[in-house]
Amino acid sequence: MTPLTVGDGVSLAAEPGLEAFGSDPWWIILIKAVAIFVFLMLCVLMMIMADRKIMGRMQQRHGPNRFGPWGLLQSLADGVKLSLKEDLIPRSVDKVVYIAAPMVSAIPAFIAFAVIPIGPEVSMFGVQTRLQLTDLPVAVLLVLATASIGVYGIVLAGWSSRSPYPLLGGLRASAQVISYEIAMGLSFVAVFIYSGTLSTSGIVEAQQPVWFAIVLFPSFVIYLITMVGETNRLPFDLAEGEGELVGGFMTEYSSMKFTMFFLAEYVNMVTVAALSVTLFLGGYHAPPPITMFWAGANEAWWPALWWLLKFMAVMFMFIWLRGSLPRVRYDQLMQLGWKILIPVQLVWITAVAVLRVLRNEGYSPVVTGTVVAVFFVAILAAFLAWGRAAERRRSEEAEENAKEVQAMREDPMHGGFPVPPMNAPHYGSSVAAEEPRTTPPAATGKREEVTGA
Repeated sequence: MTPLTVGDGVSLAAEPGLEAFGSDPWWIILIKAVAIFVFLMLCVLMMIMADRKIMGRMQQRHGPNRFGPWGLLQSLADGVKLSLKEDLIPRSVDKVVYIAAPMVSAIPAFIAFAVIPIGPEVSMFGVQTRLQLTDLPVAVLLVLATASIGVYGIVLAGWSSRSPYPLLGGLRASAQVISYEIAMGLSFVAVFIYSGTLSTSGIVEAQQPVWFAIVLFPSFVIYLITMVGETNRLPFDLAEGEGELVGGFMTEYSSMKFTMFFLAEYVNMVTVAALSVTLFLGGYHAPPPITMFWAGANEAWWPALWWLLKFMAVMFMFIWLRGSLPRVRYDQLMQLGWKILIPVQLVWITAVAVLRVLRNEGYSPVVTGTVVAVFFVAILAAFLAWGRAAERRRSEEAEENAKEVQAMREDPMHGGFPVPPMNAPHYGSSVAAEEPRTTPPAATGKREEVTGA
């Protein structure tokens, strides 16, 4: 990469580690781009298949097992079936936006994977190149930007459908992505502070010998929560909750346009899982126990295998959560994002920043330990205060409910709810019971009519 120049020839040196990008032949870049596209499409097919098979085992059933060996081609059959379905467009929709929304949702999901490092520098057809399409000084911000653009497709799909349920689904998706993307971005800040870079390859190299999932464990846990909310997966799939919104923003879509939304959701899952491996799980580096007895574990093409195994573990977590947790209420979703995740992240980032400054300035371990103790005491006091406030709120709600129940017992018309009088006709005990039958009915050759009388 050539240095950038500003003004009168002032040179801005490129960030260290990025000089390996930008010098590959065009055909190597093309091979890597096609490989990423094929990998994402195969991941979508395999993830749908694994979703159904693993959840089937969790629920003590087989799952798809007819099409192909062990049912492995069921996802391909479903894709063909969806593409051959009739493509219906409702009359009242905004056709331009209605057709463009699925593409707006799907295309950014593919772009984000371009900055994910899968391995170090290897020899590919005699050319030394890194197993990464490209990298930027602000590569992680590119992933956040593409995720933010992707939600526009969901919002536009709900708005252009001109129907109440899709509109509610689109509004839910927009509110959800705002609240959870703030917490996700804050979890990245701790990584930036600790690694000193925003490039994905630099963050991976900064995780030697300890992964950031251990050093920055609170950020790692919050990122796992927010990535599930970002991809609209259970238990956070409120934008497409069939229990109250039929199909949410996808209600009016069919055929290939519906497939595009499905594709965008699963590609986003692949991207956020790969990003978690990059930022917190050491990227393509082998786990520490393996490197202790195998010196060549991080050489040649072996790092791509370690990356794939970590990636599969995170993808399995998506399925595990879907098969284990029920869908939360919308107010619980918003409360978790704004009242718990974001405040916790702000306190954690402050602690990380203070500790890094003390370390860079060369303060003694006694000062650092004192600061850690003060933060720990403050957090403990905040949790105790929050617990007392929650207990007080629950007791007040229980007292109000008890008063409400007592008032309803004393006055059936309390609150204005229409309660029929107990002595009204055909109500309660005013209906005479049916006489008991002492002898079986005579056989007439006709089936006796069963009624609710």
